[in-house]
Amino acid sequence: MRYTLKTGKVIVIPDDEITANMTALKVSEEEAVEIWLEDNEYEINEEQAALDKKAKKEKINLEAKSGERKKVEHRTVKISDEKKAVFDTILTNLDRCEFIDRENVSILKENKLIQVKIGEKTFKIDVIECRPPKK
Repeated sequence: MRYTLKTGKVIVIPDDEITANMTALKVSEEEAVEIWLEDNEYEINEEQAALDKKAKKEKINLEAKSGERKKVEHRTVKISDEKKAVFDTILTNLDRCEFIDRENVSILKENKLIQVKIGEKTFKIDVIECRPPKK
């Protein structure tokens, strides 16, 4: 549908949008065209402009904060005996390697992460225990 604005400018309004407005809102074709023009900012709806102006005056803080900060509770990580044994075995075997010096092996996290430097390259060994699948 072609529509001529008061300024003389001609715009094309999709027919399917007009019919969708007519059926959804149960309005006439004229009202559907007017709604489309207001929605696409070709015309100004005075009632909507007044509501927008009123809404802009209200200060809404979307980040609700209280005066005090909550303390983060860290959960205690239970390390199984098997994981400790695997970690210690890896560390012991790294000490036995001829091409790895003990000073190039460092524990970044106890029972978790080992860092090994061989020449110019650095390696990290992360020991991860997987949880059993849920039934």
